[in-house]
Formats: sequence, structure tokens, C-alpha cells
Amino acid sequence: MLKRCLLALAFLCQGLNLPLQAQEATKTVKVFILAGQSNMEGKARNTLLDYQAANAPTKELFTHLRKDDKWITRDDVFIKFLDRKGPLTVGYGSPSCTGVELEFGTMMGNYYNEPVILVKAAWGGHSLYKLFRSPSAGFPADEVLQKELAQARDRVTKNNEKNKKTDPLPTMEEIKKDYGSSYRNMMTEVKTVMNDHAALFPALKGMKPELAGFVWFQGFNDIFGAENEYASNMKHFINDVRKDLNSPKLPFVIGALGQNGSKPATGGMLVVREAQLSMNTVPEFKGNLKAFPVDVLVDKAAEEMFPNWQKNPAWANTGSDRPYHYYGSAIWFNRIGKVMGEAMLELVKVPK
Repeated sequence: MLKRCLLALAFLCQGLNLPLQAQEATKTVKVFILAGQSNMEGKARNTLLDYQAANAPTKELFTHLRKDDKWITRDDVFIKFLDRKGPLTVGYGSPSCTGVELEFGTMMGNYYNEPVILVKAAWGGHSLYKLFRSPSAGFPADEVLQKELAQARDRVTKNNEKNKKTDPLPTMEEIKKDYGSSYRNMMTEVKTVMNDHAALFPALKGMKPELAGFVWFQGFNDIFGAENEYASNMKHFINDVRKDLNSPKLPFVIGALGQNGSKPATGGMLVVREAQLSMNTVPEFKGNLKAFPVDVLVDKAAEEMFPNWQKNPAWANTGSDRPYHYYGSAIWFNRIGKVMGEAMLELVKVPK
């Protein structure tokens, strides 16, 4: 209610040409970046949320997100997810899905007196090793690039022979341009919102955007051969994000890889998970970063039901995807979003 009154006051002050001091309380918009791959996109089916929000015993888990048996559409929290934008509500995940943004954004909106914008930059299957690779990480070793080039040329050659085509062979420049492409696209998304927030969200006209935090939820594609570089690449990524956004202490939250659920993480998943959690011990990140495990938040009902999901009609009311997408569990995604929110508020330490 206070926030709505402040927003209304800001518009009134503009109309009356009151001095800047009169508008001081409403000039800032808090901007949070949510970045990663498919699980940051969000994989909980909206139909699953609808069912669990309306039926016991899961109904109580979603009551704070609903009013009059409908999902709340926030008038103080806004989201841009690539080509979609608007007030925060369900449905800002992958098509017909919702992700961590719903719970996280709700918590930020409830906490801040200022309006909030979520900038979601997430693309399925994008690794930190390659597509999200940040500038200071540089390119992989030359022999790695040469091997990649040879494999790419071999694929094109075989395709040309098979289909009687004459497509040109890839060049080293083309191989290199993919490295860091998602990092650059992410930065474009952020800068678009910072520069054009009033055009994107007219209700925020006249207010100044302020970067408030960054949330990272990624890692699955790095477990297949790039796991041993993850800690180094993650550190480069955090430092580069802060440098490129001119925010050296930008609060940073990491949801550590956890598709293992109740089972112990092994192999590449264990290595990436531990690399993400190790950011908590990097001296320069002390007090401005928090990484937490998400496997401990597992939806055990979905986990136990999944092995026989095709034969169990109750699956449609329990989960909606595969284990690598956290079973598409609305409960698991909401739990993760909640802990992300708690971790962020612990870092920002904004007085109530």
C-alpha cells in the first residue's frame, strides 16, 4: 500500500512541477538480473501451479501468491524476459511455464518501498565454458580451438558430400565468435532495461533505475567435460559482470547445481556444484556473494514418483518435466526462488 501511494505521489509531483526533493522518495527503481540456462528460464508448468494452488495438501504453499483464487499480478514488480515484458505474475518462464522469478520477485516487491524490475536473460543449453564465457576468461587453449575447428569443418564436409552441397567451411573467426555470445547478449538485455525502462514500463517514467543484485542459476551443460574449469570461469564471470556494469560490489546469489536431489552428487555435477559453492570462500566476494545448494530443497513427492511417471496418472499433478529440469516441480522451483530471495536480502541489508 505504501509503495502504491508513493508511485501516485510521484506522478502528482511531476504534474505539478514540484521540486526534485518532493519526488526523492520515488525516483529509484531496483533492478535485479536473473541469468542462466533452461532452469533459470523456468520449467514448472502453469497448469501444475494452477492445480497445486487450488488443491490440498499443496494449496498453502501458494496462498501468498494468490488473491480471490487468482494469481496476483503485481503493480510494483515488472519483468522483462527477452521478448516478453509486463507486471510480474505466473507465466514468465519457458512457454506455458513459470520459474524462480515468481517467488523471488514477490519477495523483492514485498521488501522494497521502491518498484522492482527483473531482467531475465536465460537460454537453455548455454554453458559458462563457452556461450556465457566472460571477457577476462579469454579463449580456451589454441589446441582446443583447432580441434573444434577441425570437427566443425568435418561436419560441413560430410554434409556437403551427403547432400551435394557446397557450403563454405567454417573459419577460426566463426568458431571464436560463439565464445561469450550469451554473456554479450545478457549485457545487452540489462543495458536495454537500464536505458529504456520508461518506454518498456510506462508506469516507471521519471524514475531512475538502480542495479540492486544478480542471481545465477546455471551449470548443467558444464558437467560434460568443462567441469574442471568451472570455478575459474565463475570467478571471471562475477568480476566481469561487476566491472562491465560499473558495480564492483553488486550483490551476487548463486543457486548451486542440484538435480541430484536426495541422492549424493557425483561426477561432473559434483565438481560444478562444489565450484559454485566455493565462491563463498573467495576473499573478495566476502559479504557480497552467497551461493547455496538447491538439492536440499528437493520436491520428494516428484522425485519418488518420477521413475514410474508414465504409468502414474497422478504425475500431472506432481511434476511436469525431467530430472534435469528439477522435475518441472512448482514446489521445487518456488523453494529455490524463496531461498534466492532470502540470500539476496541478506546481502543487500536494506533497513526496513
